[in-house]
Amino acid sequence: MASRGFHAVASSGSEDEEEEAGLSRSYFLAKEKEPSGKKRARAAAGKLSDLNIVDEQVLRASLAEIPPKHEKEVDALTKSYKDQYRNWLFELRCGFSLLMYGFGSKKLLLEDFASTTLTDFTVMVINGYLPSINLKQVMVTIAELFWEQTKLNRKHKSGTKSQPQSFASQSIDDIISFLNNQASEGDDHVCLLIHNIDGPALRDAESQQCLAQVSCCPQVHIVASVDHVNAPLLWDKKMVHTQFKWSWYHVPTFAPYKVEGVFYPLILASGGHAQTTKTALVVLQSLTPNAQSVFRVLAEYQLANEKEEGMPVSSLYTKCRERFLVSSQVTLNSHLTEFKDHDLVKIRKHSDGQDCLHIPLVSDALEKLLQELA
Repeated sequence: MASRGFHAVASSGSEDEEEEAGLSRSYFLAKEKEPSGKKRARAAAGKLSDLNIVDEQVLRASLAEIPPKHEKEVDALTKSYKDQYRNWLFELRCGFSLLMYGFGSKKLLLEDFASTTLTDFTVMVINGYLPSINLKQVMVTIAELFWEQTKLNRKHKSGTKSQPQSFASQSIDDIISFLNNQASEGDDHVCLLIHNIDGPALRDAESQQCLAQVSCCPQVHIVASVDHVNAPLLWDKKMVHTQFKWSWYHVPTFAPYKVEGVFYPLILASGGHAQTTKTALVVLQSLTPNAQSVFRVLAEYQLANEKEEGMPVSSLYTKCRERFLVSSQVTLNSHLTEFKDHDLVKIRKHSDGQDCLHIPLVSDALEKLLQELA
């Protein structure tokens, strides 16, 4: 009986497949017989470039005017998360890290949790959605917080002052070693509140490994959020995932990504020079003043020599040395690497074979960028 039933299903599936194949053949035969003029008209009507895409600022303004919906339900949902604050705090004190996921911005939720519940912690906020983050500087800041606490403790106990210590010149491994030894120095705890730990500047393996090592320090705790669809792939290595000791929480808020989305162009908006200039300005403002000055030297040269293919690297180095912006070619190369990583600068081959630097912006956009940067 079972065997006959199986054959009946298989036969039905075979007939369906033959019918679908016949329909496909008919479709393509009809397309082949279609007049060429009609084909061209159909192709021309389907071009994405022919769409009248609105300016991004206009689109963002229109989005801001859309009234919120289901406010009562969203408020009830948010209240249910606030009822879990005590449980989250308990897990943090037990050594777990908290990872929040789900549709909607979790920025306000995490900051409310920090301000109302993490009152015994020193909270440091890291905006992982920014295009560029100096993770080394974050590490230095954490170490300096603990060092200040250590100095206060020693002063109260013995009345002696501790010698100043510079962490900026130390390696990341040395800083992590310092943080691991803080358990015996005091009871001060630091909580890293990381918005979008899956952000573009933090999702690489090196940054994730560094944050995982920090999370293992006895007096450092992590509360983070993720929004990227492939965020779980960040911790495909079992060792890194184990170091974080994640406790996952599904907390969809349905809140708009107003702050997180500022640095990404909208799909239905035209890119244009305005968006490119805005993105470049955000990146430059996150760099050091010296790096900004080096970029300005290159930009001023490009504006003054529009017909040239670009500025030779040797010429840029000479001008930067004259203005005391760099002390060596190595320093300049580090700035150029950061520029290239963020697409601020492109390398062109000069007609004589040497490498030249070019900023991929039209003159008007480049002038506007320098004005806003100033």
